[in-house]
Amino acid sequence: MLKRSFDLVFSAIGLIVLLPFLIAIAVLIKLDSKGPVFFIQGRVGKSNIDFNIYKFRTMRVQSDKQGLLTLGNNDSRVTKVGYFLRRYKIDEFPQLLNIIKGDMSFVGPRPELRHYVNYYSEDDMGIFKVRPGITGLASLKYRNEVELLKAAKNPEEFFIKTIIPDKLKFNKDYIKRRNFFFDLKLIGLTIIKVITK
Repeated sequence: MLKRSFDLVFSAIGLIVLLPFLIAIAVLIKLDSKGPVFFIQGRVGKSNIDFNIYKFRTMRVQSDKQGLLTLGNNDSRVTKVGYFLRRYKIDEFPQLLNIIKGDMSFVGPRPELRHYVNYYSEDDMGIFKVRPGITGLASLKYRNEVELLKAAKNPEEFFIKTIIPDKLKFNKDYIKRRNFFFDLKLIGLTIIKVITK
């Protein structure tokens, strides 16, 4: 209850306080490239139920048809404004709406595409006991995931065989250790990482 109350209160405050900034970002996205302001994509959430995640659009329209993975911060599909949004994780701000709706929390396992969840083992499915989050242990370790994928000879294979299992290990560890104060610590570490990047 404490975690959910925290999520609701601070996501609502965040949306209200950031509203002028979010509107400005939306205008920049529209001026920079053709397409919608938001990128909406199906992800897997608590209880293994699909939901739509909201992000500011950082790529050109229909870029996902050229591949599900982003290869490096300079992926040619990323727009000029999108590069800035990705660098400082501003593209994630619309997920405050997901938190209010109950799809997500501030802290938890990062929600994955169904395509990749299909590779999970029965034991791995235990991470769906909790709401996915904007940040978490795995998110902190893999902040530079796109650069690792860019350097891989076979990005898809590397993601499935190396990154996914390691992320799952961190997500399972989070579920064992999770409590309100641990969440606050992870939020603080995330803010520090973004500011000092």
